[in-house]
Amino acid sequence: MLPPDDFDPPIGKPETLETGLRRIVAPNPSPMTYRGTNTYLLGQTALAVIDPGPQDLAHLDAILSAVRSDQHISHIIVTHTHLDHSPLARDLSQRSGAPILAFGDAQAGRSDVMHQLAAAGTVGGGEGIDTEFAPDQIVADGEVIKGDGWELEVLHTPGHIGNHISLGWNDACFTADHVMGWASSLVSPPDGDLTDFMHSCTRLQQSDWRVFYPGHGAQIVTPAARLDWLVQHRRAREASILNLLMQGSTTAPALAANIYTQTPPALLGAATRNVLAHLIDLKGRGLITHDGPLHENTVFTQSTPR
Repeated sequence: MLPPDDFDPPIGKPETLETGLRRIVAPNPSPMTYRGTNTYLLGQTALAVIDPGPQDLAHLDAILSAVRSDQHISHIIVTHTHLDHSPLARDLSQRSGAPILAFGDAQAGRSDVMHQLAAAGTVGGGEGIDTEFAPDQIVADGEVIKGDGWELEVLHTPGHIGNHISLGWNDACFTADHVMGWASSLVSPPDGDLTDFMHSCTRLQQSDWRVFYPGHGAQIVTPAARLDWLVQHRRAREASILNLLMQGSTTAPALAANIYTQTPPALLGAATRNVLAHLIDLKGRGLITHDGPLHENTVFTQSTPR
């Protein structure tokens, strides 16, 4: 279900995607970031920089070099606090004088369930989190960020991480890591929350979007179809987990090994985190249970119908 591997952008060079919008891909390719992080420059004169990216001076120079003499950066907007999206914001702010806007710090937007799991410290997590991030301005769900000739509606879309936001720009949406075309999103508790992730998908499905601009990979020109695929993909994973639990009690690592049979070994850890996210969601819905405190190797059992 993934698209052909034909996204091969020039790294560090601005590409015009449509009038008033350019993309610069950061030099941080990996199995989790694809070709690299997409940094977007929105506007004609006063620019919004969406997701400055990782702490990389070459990428900082690429962003600043893309700002013409008749332009300046007025806003720096961070969609979420992962190390491939937010760390460069502070250096860019110091160089440009523009404020940093985001939903909050690394713990903002967490559900009560994930707050409790984080406090217990038994389920791991914390992969790639920018724990030092602090915005200059906190934006709220539904808030409209206004610039010179552009407006962005803040859509709180937790799931990949609690502080994740998408940004509606007319009939386009910057979906960051919530919806991507090259892969599904990692959900790793307690930073990620699958229950929230599915609710965020439902929210995005309520609008008639023309195009999605994701945090990694090419723009998505069939957004409704991609959202449908993403929801169906998660439901299929859920069904696989429940089918295996019908055969007997087991753990997240064992389930991942049974389900992700074609996954490279280097990515099996991330797959296990996704399975754990499903298990926590299923537990919250009363479909499965476990004894004792929750941890990475907890044994889960299908609930007995009442």
